[in-house]
Amino acid sequence: MAYPKRRKQKPKIFFLVGPTAIGKSRTAIQLAQKLDAEIISLDSMQVYRGLDILSSKPTRDMLKKVRHHLLDIVRPEDEFDAAAYRRLAVRKINEIHRKGKIPLFAGGTGLYMNVVINGIFKDAGKDESLREKLSTQIKTKGSRFLYNKLKRIDALAASKIHPHDARRIIRALEVYRLTGRPISALWNKRSGLSDKYEIKLFGLNRDRERLYNDIDRRVDEMFAQAVVDEVKGLLRRKLSRSSGQAIGLKEIGGYLDGDYDLECAKELMKKNTRNYAKRQLTWFRKDKRIQWINIDRENVIERIISGPAGNLPKQRGANE
Repeated sequence: MAYPKRRKQKPKIFFLVGPTAIGKSRTAIQLAQKLDAEIISLDSMQVYRGLDILSSKPTRDMLKKVRHHLLDIVRPEDEFDAAAYRRLAVRKINEIHRKGKIPLFAGGTGLYMNVVINGIFKDAGKDESLREKLSTQIKTKGSRFLYNKLKRIDALAASKIHPHDARRIIRALEVYRLTGRPISALWNKRSGLSDKYEIKLFGLNRDRERLYNDIDRRVDEMFAQAVVDEVKGLLRRKLSRSSGQAIGLKEIGGYLDGDYDLECAKELMKKNTRNYAKRQLTWFRKDKRIQWINIDRENVIERIISGPAGNLPKQRGANE
């Protein structure tokens, strides 16, 4: 009698995402210890050396508990984008699986999560003069003007891009001009990881008021940890466009320039960080694959381990 072949189990990859100050780093360490995992930072600012306080990197004690990857890999003078992140992340996934462990991505950069899982397309090319022209239009007419243009030619892409995300709006319009096709049509050509891996996505959230209190407390702690000195040192360097977007540089820079007092800089940083958390949640909520956990009402580790992602066998390396 012929028995059906057992389906080969795919190796697993975990993602733990959510807004800033929700406690992802601490929770990721607890989860990694349960899963026998190594953590891959999913943060566009933690890749930069010297942005330790501004990006709330894990402490030395935290780093001793679980192996972390993709921290402090780029100088703040250097550009670093999603494509570069994905190349390194895929390498780390393979490296961690070869050890018989599970890769656990933890962070709040939704774009990085998307490119790791879904891949990127490489055939659209670039047109610097067109980018410059579109950038000028945004400066003179506002991002909403180009966003409305994008909605007319690619409603699907527009639904996944924030109206104020100038960089992604410009890229979508650039791709359309270069290929004659909407960027959303090219997304299907990307080489993703879902066929090869079993991907588990979990999002952390909590009641809005508590989250905002956590954000305010974190900013206060940053100032107690001498974030002003960190920013002072960074502003002496020629920061890249990407590293220069870190929240705190502009706000504390204004204080250092004498535009306002320290308390005003602190309040600006709190307000802009709360707005950033709001944008993060908007981005992640569009992804219906994410299983959300309210940290005020559930035990995060128990929920992940005992839920559909539970009963995890030990990962085996390629050479075992």
